[in-house]
Amino acid sequence: MEDARYISVIGAGESNPATDAIAEEVGRLIAAAGAVLVCGGLGGVMEAACRGARAGKGVAIGILPGLDRRAGNPYLDYSICTGAGQARNLAVAASGDAVIAIGGKFGTLSEIGLAAKTGRCVILLGSWEISKDGEQPGALVTASTPEEAVALAIG
Repeated sequence: MEDARYISVIGAGESNPATDAIAEEVGRLIAAAGAVLVCGGLGGVMEAACRGARAGKGVAIGILPGLDRRAGNPYLDYSICTGAGQARNLAVAASGDAVIAIGGKFGTLSEIGLAAKTGRCVILLGSWEISKDGEQPGALVTASTPEEAVALAIG
């Protein structure tokens, strides 16, 4: 696993049928590529991506905000407790060689910023529209499909 590419998947913790379907496909494609999925370990996009990784016989790591591994979703292979609350977003963002943002709210936005700040490529898939002076910053790339997002993340 140490030579494998790690891909962080970020998004809202609340379940939504549209984003969950996209996240599950992203997780399956990450597994098919032989990469390791990293996420915040909870529900919504995170759980759906892990479900996809599990279906694809891949590995999913959850970096949890609290101190109880049992709080993680049931599709995690490994759970890392931080006790750091939302500050764990830095660990999620920095643990991936690339980051795929699917939908999301302000927690996702913070992870996008942290990932870009730490030099990670961030692929936006139905996520935030971010621009500075009318242009998308260079660390951010927009994808239209799960296949395109994972291909960009794998490099």
